Amino acid sequence: MSSREANGALSVYWALLRNELRELFASRTPWVMLLVLAPLVGYSFIQAVSLFSDASQSAQGHPELARGMTPLDGIFVPTFGGLYLAVALLFPFVAIRTIGEEKQSGALKLTLQLPTSVSALVVLKFLAVGCVWFLALIPAGFAVVAWITMGGHVYWPELVTLLVGHAIYGLAVAAIAFFAASVTDSVATAAIVALALTIGFWVLDFAGSSTAGWFARLSFLSITGTLKDSEKGLLAFSQIAQTLVFALGMLWAAVAWLPSGTTLARKLITVGVIVFVCAGAVAGAGEIRLYADMTEDRRNSFDPTQEAALRQIKERLTITLYLSPDDSRAREMESNVLAKLKRAVPRLKIRYGAVAKAGMFGPSNDDRYGLVIYEYGGKREESRSNSPREVLPIVNELAGLSVKAGDTSPFPGYPLVTKADALGIWFYVLLPALTFLAWWYKRGRQFDRGGTL
Repeated sequence: MSSREANGALSVYWALLRNELRELFASRTPWVMLLVLAPLVGYSFIQAVSLFSDASQSAQGHPELARGMTPLDGIFVPTFGGLYLAVALLFPFVAIRTIGEEKQSGALKLTLQLPTSVSALVVLKFLAVGCVWFLALIPAGFAVVAWITMGGHVYWPELVTLLVGHAIYGLAVAAIAFFAASVTDSVATAAIVALALTIGFWVLDFAGSSTAGWFARLSFLSITGTLKDSEKGLLAFSQIAQTLVFALGMLWAAVAWLPSGTTLARKLITVGVIVFVCAGAVAGAGEIRLYADMTEDRRNSFDPTQEAALRQIKERLTITLYLSPDDSRAREMESNVLAKLKRAVPRLKIRYGAVAKAGMFGPSNDDRYGLVIYEYGGKREESRSNSPREVLPIVNELAGLSVKAGDTSPFPGYPLVTKADALGIWFYVLLPALTFLAWWYKRGRQFDRGGTL
């Protein structure tokens, strides 16, 4: 392709992108989402600051309590939780509109006749939807600035990690909406399909955290996995890759389904091939053992010296828990010990042994309930503790590791007693008013051009 042809193609793409943005922001859908988002994020932030301040009063003068005062958990995760709800429940309508309304009115057939490929057209529509997502960050961005102004601490690697998780989740939700709009004939049906898939992932998350059957094994497929890791300040590249593969697969399927001249049988075959390819890619991505703990207090990792020793383990380490997966002791051990071991030990197998569950009004009658068995290289140890202080010495002894604890200064924590109630006027009145004025201005320009809404 010559430089003149390349410049011509770029001009066409830029014109199409501008048109997509113009059409998208001329509609009410993105503005309604932004109107709802401002008070939602504002309320989450104000309440988070209030609770964090109350906890900080108790932590003052008590270093042990102060170490648990982290802005990531206390401020930013709840604040961005408002963005998560809006993206999960409202963002699909924004994405569906870009394809669904054109398809429903028949304008899509004319659009597909333009001198550009279907995949390029879908990418341009996806970029336009991405601009709405970036605008949705404005209320959360103001919350971060307000927190800094109050004197609050920000550890930027944690915050950027949280933002990455929300970005990947938004990408996956938009891809689901594009696929739903492509395979259905109306906007309403597409909305139902998209919300059903999104809520279905919530159910998968809930079932996976409370059972040990097939749902628990399939819970890794949920698109919220990356977001949940980022809320802990952890970049799990296997989960990130799996979510990206899922999103790209959805977009690929949307591109394959859109052309009206393709027969239904060919579309189904193409989508089947896409599912097969993406399933293999997801399985391959699951083998990626690359993690980055971005937290300031390294809560997702053991001591660096201990982790370096664990990575030297050559044989398989098997841990058998005689606990119900929904038992509080099992959950605590999963978060404090097992999850960290998964990221450090090259060959680790964790399984739950068959055991009678505890009753509603008393403990289990099974004597083995609560027992944890460690097996390595033909050796075996038993324990009933779920504390890393007792578990790690057992693992080290079985594997023949000699670990000397490194010198690490304790995490100080960042308690802060402050108030954010005065910001209610900004989040509940001024920011929604500015959003409404922006929509009104855009609406007026649309009418000046002779457009309709």
